[in-house]
Amino acid sequence: MNRSSLVVDSVTGVDVALPIAGPGARSFAFLIDWHIRAILAVAWYVVAALIYHRGWSLTPPLDPNAAWFIYVLLPPAAIYFLYHPVWELATRGRTPGKRMAGVELVARDGGAPGVGPLLTRNVFRLIDSLPLFYAVGLTTTMMTRDHLRVGDLAAGTLLVYVRSNAMLPAYLVGRPAASALDARSAEIVTELLERWPGLDTAARHRLAKALLPPSESTEAEDDAVLRMRLEKLAAGTSL
Repeated sequence: MNRSSLVVDSVTGVDVALPIAGPGARSFAFLIDWHIRAILAVAWYVVAALIYHRGWSLTPPLDPNAAWFIYVLLPPAAIYFLYHPVWELATRGRTPGKRMAGVELVARDGGAPGVGPLLTRNVFRLIDSLPLFYAVGLTTTMMTRDHLRVGDLAAGTLLVYVRSNAMLPAYLVGRPAASALDARSAEIVTELLERWPGLDTAARHRLAKALLPPSESTEAEDDAVLRMRLEKLAAGTSL
């Protein structure tokens, strides 16, 4: 691994570099998520308080009963404090803020993190948030090699950009449909096409079958047809 990317094996056997997100992208994603959870929590409190008072008042009662705590105060607190754990467990780390920032949470092997690492990462938010405004977490992302906060160090996770900087071959550049594949898939197909002359027939067919949509004729297709189908796949045209 170098200072700016996580290197993992692709299906073709060629290493794929996933650019690591820095403090800026992390902060942007966090601010989006913070605003979302704050808005949801405040909205619940306002609506629930209006219903509780049966009128236009948001003031806590002088003698609050159990209903006030259970229906007015508890849900906003749960929304605020459980927002990240619930979202990350449900989407394997892809909160709305991370999606909008173009980053995703991955394990050290490049795969989606499991339940254990996700829970560990969120438990350590208590440390990262100290003393105020995630000062500890922000400081560690600026001081560590891979821009990790304490939770990432404990869980073995990191943030990478969803879009890689992989370049398509010259014969595919400029085609309008070249972005039909996601960046990782396009890079994998491109690697296979570049290595095509150096692979034996069995390896070509095996890798092509793994990448191409199912086809009854794949077994019978020769190298030229398989390569043409891969080029069309990379270009986003009809197969």
